[in-house]
Amino acid sequence: MKHYDFPTRFRRAYDHAVAQYAAGDREPATFFVPADLAWLQANGIAAQHLYDYAEDHHNHEGEPGFEQALGIELVRRDYFHQVQQGRRSGMTLDVSSLPEKTAEIRGIAWLPRLLPKARAKLRGELPSSLMFCCGGDRRFFKEHDIVPAEFLAQVYRHEHDDAAIVDWVLRRAGKAG
Repeated sequence: MKHYDFPTRFRRAYDHAVAQYAAGDREPATFFVPADLAWLQANGIAAQHLYDYAEDHHNHEGEPGFEQALGIELVRRDYFHQVQQGRRSGMTLDVSSLPEKTAEIRGIAWLPRLLPKARAKLRGELPSSLMFCCGGDRRFFKEHDIVPAEFLAQVYRHEHDDAAIVDWVLRRAGKAG
């Protein structure tokens, strides 16, 4: 596998997914030919992730956009190759286990829900019904002035330390005391 050309190949896959969605294709499994699917899988990316980006691109004025998607998938890809040694975990996050959307940690709404979603994204364990960097996540990131990939990188760095992530969010949002 060539690593250096990942951003270029990801751009092609992203643009292709956006075009497929615009053409009316609503089945992630049909977005890509087998060779492209194999390339995505070799990088820890599911066709569903590209579908989610394409769907939101069309329904939310271009958000999250290629740049955010690339940043997110670079962090996921690094985790996949470095921590998971190129192997999928085989697990899927149970949506019913997520905290309510209104739950708070230290006065920060959405964060209790975002943390397990981010871990699931990092590990490749998101179910097809969830997207990391969905509309609710984007509202959170904008409100707290956080780049989505930065947040995912914090979760990677402090995977088992919620307090460190919460402290970082508070500092980033200018709310640390």
